[in-house]
Amino acid sequence: MKISFIGSGNVAWHLSQALENIGHSVEEVYSRNPKHTEALTKVLYNANAHDSLDFRNSNAQLFFLCVSDDAIAEVIKHLMLPLDAILIHTSGSKSLHDMDELLRVYSDIPIKTGVFYPVQTFSKTFHVDFNTIPICIESENEAVENMLITLGQELSDITYAVNSEERRILHVAAVFACNFTNHLLGIAQELLEENDLEFELLKPLIQETVKKAIDAKSIFKVQTGPAVRGDQKILNQHLLFLKQQPDYQHIYRALSEGIAHQRDK
Repeated sequence: MKISFIGSGNVAWHLSQALENIGHSVEEVYSRNPKHTEALTKVLYNANAHDSLDFRNSNAQLFFLCVSDDAIAEVIKHLMLPLDAILIHTSGSKSLHDMDELLRVYSDIPIKTGVFYPVQTFSKTFHVDFNTIPICIESENEAVENMLITLGQELSDITYAVNSEERRILHVAAVFACNFTNHLLGIAQELLEENDLEFELLKPLIQETVKKAIDAKSIFKVQTGPAVRGDQKILNQHLLFLKQQPDYQHIYRALSEGIAHQRDK
C-alpha cells in the first residue's frame, strides 16, 4: 500500500518504519515542525517531506493521523485528502465517532475512517518489536476494517477488533500500567539519588515485581509490603520521611490506602 503520515512523533517514527519493513511504501510525511519531518523522512526509503495539509494530489491510499488528541480537530479542519482516501488515527482515547463528526463538518468529500491503535509505549531512542504489540482495530466500514486487520496481522501476532468504548477503557488501564508505573519508578530513583544511593539496588526488585505481576492470575493477590500487611508503624515512618516532599507523601498515602482497601474487600 501507499501510505502517508500526518505527524512525526514517536508513534509515526516507529510505525512508518515498521510498515516499510513489511513492504509498504511511505509516500509523504507532514509535521508542523519541518525539522521533525526531515528527521523522519531521512530514516525512510522514499518518503517526501510534505509542507502542508493539502494532500489532494497525493498517490497515497492510507493516511495515518499520528498527532496528539488535542491537535486532531485543528488538523482535520485544514486537511484536504484525495478521493477514496482512508484516514486512520492511532489514538487510544479518541473515539471514531468524534473523528467522523469532524470530517462531516470540514471535509468536502466523504472520507472513510478507522483506528489503528498499537498498545505500547513509544520513544524514538528505544527499539520496539511490532510482532509482540497488540494492535486494536476499528472501522464502521467493513472493507476498511478487513484491510486494517490484514495490515495489523502483517505487523503483529496480536490483532483485535476493539470499539471506541473498549479502547477508551483499555487506554485508562494502560495509563495505570505504564505511565503511572513509570512515574513511581522515577520517584524511587529520585529518592535514592538524593540520598546518595544507587538506583541499581532496586532493579532486581523491579524485575521480579513485573515478572510476578505478568505471571499472576490475580495481580492484587501477589501484593506485598507494609500496606497489605497493615503495618501502620512502618507506614507512619515512611510518611514522616516524606514530610518535606508533600506531593510524594500524598501519593504514598493514597496508594497505601488503596492497597488496604483492596485487601479488605
